[in-house]
Amino acid sequence: MTKITAAEVNQLRKTTGAGMMDCKNALVEANGDFDKAIEILRKKGQKVAAKRADRESSEGAVIANVSEDKTTGVIVSLNCETDFVAKNDSFVSLAKELAQIALKHNSLDSLLAAEYNGMTVSEKLTEQTGVIGEKIEIGGFRTLEAPFVGSYIHAGNKIATLVGLSANVDNAGVAAKDVAMQAAAMNPIALNEDGVDASIIEKEIEIAKEQLRAEGKPEAMLDNIAKGKLKRFFKDNTLVNQTFIKDSKVTVADYVKSYGDVAITAFERFALG
Repeated sequence: MTKITAAEVNQLRKTTGAGMMDCKNALVEANGDFDKAIEILRKKGQKVAAKRADRESSEGAVIANVSEDKTTGVIVSLNCETDFVAKNDSFVSLAKELAQIALKHNSLDSLLAAEYNGMTVSEKLTEQTGVIGEKIEIGGFRTLEAPFVGSYIHAGNKIATLVGLSANVDNAGVAAKDVAMQAAAMNPIALNEDGVDASIIEKEIEIAKEQLRAEGKPEAMLDNIAKGKLKRFFKDNTLVNQTFIKDSKVTVADYVKSYGDVAITAFERFALG
């Protein structure tokens, strides 16, 4: 039997993230062949992944990342089954590495096929499923492009947001981060009125009318009063119209305008659960 050294086991552990005994057993089975040992661990991951395919992966780490030139941003949610795994440093580090790779890709399929240390991202997720013993998958993938992109990750890596600005003005990073924090905290459904789905608007108008009828308001007055309530709905639920959380005297749009000739062009938000 080929003698397996501690150094070889440690090298395999560093390469794959698998446990020491798993690495030793794989090397023994592979008669010391390093590449074959990696393949053995990968196949173990495939078996575990098949067994856990129907499990719910509602925990994880949501990471936002922005390119060096600040014109492209991504959000990647690396999901797992338990909060214990989600808080593990190596799991969070993997999520951050994937978010870095994701900057060069504009779709989930492209990201999964991307190269990761001699394998694809998809293969790495399968490998880690075997290492960790939980279902590991990318649960969310968002991209955003703008003249300036800022980001924010909420404490605990449970929510991440991206915000695009129309120009890279002085202190654009401060403005974009503040707005990204706003989007994380207040969860707007759209950037502005135009972004709200027509079905949502119709539903809100009907809800308002039912409330007014219950209050005994005349039918002839319902349309005008309902439109007023709809304006309030837009103020509460669209990002640019929301009251700025750091200064209740201004809207988010007005806050951004204080930095110059600049406006919010888009935002992305992803939250676990």
